[in-house]
Amino acid sequence: MGLQGQKDGVRVSRRRESTLNFIDKVRVFVAAGDGGDGCLSFKHEKYMEWGGPNGGDGGRGGDVWFTAASRLTTLMDLHFRPHVDAGRGGHGKGSHKHGHRGDDVVIPVPVGTLIYREGALVADLHEDGQRWRAGEGGRGGRGNWSFKTRLNNAPRLAEKGGPGEKVTLDMELKLLADVGLVGFPNAGKSSFLARVSSARPKIADYPFTTLSPNLGVAYHKHVGFVVADIPGLIEGASEGKGLGVKFLKHVERTRLLIHLVDPAGYMGEDPLDGVKTIEGELKRFSSKLATKPKLLVLNKMDLPEGAQTLKTLKKKYRGILSISAATGDGVNALLDKVIAELAKHDGPLHFAEKTVDDSVHKVEQGFVVENLGGGHYVLRGKFVERASAMLDVSLPEAINRYQHTLKRIGVDRALKKAGIQTGDRVRCGEFEFEWSNAPLKRLNQKRGDGRTRIGIGKK
Repeated sequence: MGLQGQKDGVRVSRRRESTLNFIDKVRVFVAAGDGGDGCLSFKHEKYMEWGGPNGGDGGRGGDVWFTAASRLTTLMDLHFRPHVDAGRGGHGKGSHKHGHRGDDVVIPVPVGTLIYREGALVADLHEDGQRWRAGEGGRGGRGNWSFKTRLNNAPRLAEKGGPGEKVTLDMELKLLADVGLVGFPNAGKSSFLARVSSARPKIADYPFTTLSPNLGVAYHKHVGFVVADIPGLIEGASEGKGLGVKFLKHVERTRLLIHLVDPAGYMGEDPLDGVKTIEGELKRFSSKLATKPKLLVLNKMDLPEGAQTLKTLKKKYRGILSISAATGDGVNALLDKVIAELAKHDGPLHFAEKTVDDSVHKVEQGFVVENLGGGHYVLRGKFVERASAMLDVSLPEAINRYQHTLKRIGVDRALKKAGIQTGDRVRCGEFEFEWSNAPLKRLNQKRGDGRTRIGIGKK
């Protein structure tokens, strides 16, 4: 498929580039760092036959953080690098040497980024510098020095590092601005933004010149405010027609809307009917947009039909203002009105309400047993899965301790209630063991050859 002329070819190329550079939705895969393994070590010195345990603990895994940065306006970096991994904790060593903590990863995102987990909103980064921990690093495994007790002063026991948190997050950007510009394509929104700020959006005489939101900072009478220009709306935009529906969310958080009207109308539609069309699309997209304070402004008063259109609109809308973004006529009066309206509605912008409250720690059920049939069972639960992941199956004492832990919290009783029999398999996370109804015995600490009740192996 060839390009139809150089001008059209350049236009297509620019549109693709603009669409690519502005990305406001992305899925991110977060993996916090695993904890380091604990060390199994004993002190060895001349003339000291029983030096005692001296294995250090493993270091904690690194966390993954997201922080709001005002210098960013798009999620493009995460779009091309969606996998975020933190550093693993160092392993413990002998002589009581603990492993180093894994490196944290801090990912900057634009101010106004919403973060969802399994469809629920978990974070709203609406302030510059605001941080949120997306993944918690795994706990470092304890070395045998940490297990020394009065009854067991030579433990042959150490833990593996705990797994770091792994989550899939959906991120959505809603730009933060004080004033949002809405209207039909070619209503002069980009021209107005260029007139009142140092922003230089693309301006042309064909529809949908603006392909992505533009932000500009306007200053008037020592008052500064941020103006957002989004692609033009058309009838049916709230249902997906045109380009505006993709970006209407970027004006949801503004304190004031400026509805710009072209006196020539759009595609043969009367300007008065066009105003009703835009208001209807805003209402259908969001009830908050429909009730947001608005200024109706007739632009392009330098056109011949400007004066007559203004008379017609004043019969329906008394508070309508008129400007010419091209010549600057009426712009100062409009800016006076803007700062007056912003003063009336001074306060925090609308922020999303989180559906998950991180300040409330929900107590989860300790574990759940599921019978899959055919002699296979699944054991689920944050505590038991972490204990299984940190178990070193090569150490008999570790296996014995794991068995007593499961019995202490009631896993034995729950499995028997579910109908488990000797020889059945139980899976917990990535770990699987064979069940036995034989009585549980403790290891002989001197010989270290005690019998275990379950046969355990890697899945």
